Amino acid sequence: MPSTADDWSTRHAVLTNARRAAALVNALTDDHPDPAEVAEVLEEYGEAGTVAVTPQDVAEMRTAAVRLREVFAATDADGAATALNRLLREHTGPLRLTSHGGDSPWHPHIDRDDDAPWGEWLLASSSMALAVLVWDRQRPPGRICASPSCSDVFINQGSGPDRRYCSRRCATRERVAAHRRQAADRG
Repeated sequence: MPSTADDWSTRHAVLTNARRAAALVNALTDDHPDPAEVAEVLEEYGEAGTVAVTPQDVAEMRTAAVRLREVFAATDADGAATALNRLLREHTGPLRLTSHGGDSPWHPHIDRDDDAPWGEWLLASSSMALAVLVWDRQRPPGRICASPSCSDVFINQGSGPDRRYCSRRCATRERVAAHRRQAADRG
């Protein structure tokens, strides 16, 4: 199947895969994530066709998300690389190229099979994308939001200084809280 720019950028680009990893880690953080919401995230990030994930799939993906969170918690490139090396060593197969039987452009996989379970796929594809970002930028690929009221992870790969918050909303909430604390201390 010939690849199109849209197909490549939405489904197979490294940064898109890393952002998908962060979105799935966030969606899987709850004690009982909703399979429909997890499927919605997968579809939002370009999974083809109707995505069906079972509660068992979600449980396996949640285990993978907990392991991936270690990469986002790393404060430097060495810590991120150490976490990723452990994940790659313990949870992935050999690097291979696949086109999923001609249904997509050729792209790398390190899960053990094209039909690998969702949890294995999430851990393998996310580890590979995050590893490429560490390699490319020589810094952690993302982080956990600095807001005490938020535990979301995010990809921190823009130009300029590192972001501390997952969103403008969290940054604004923390700035307002700091301003109110300063005002209370003065008054």
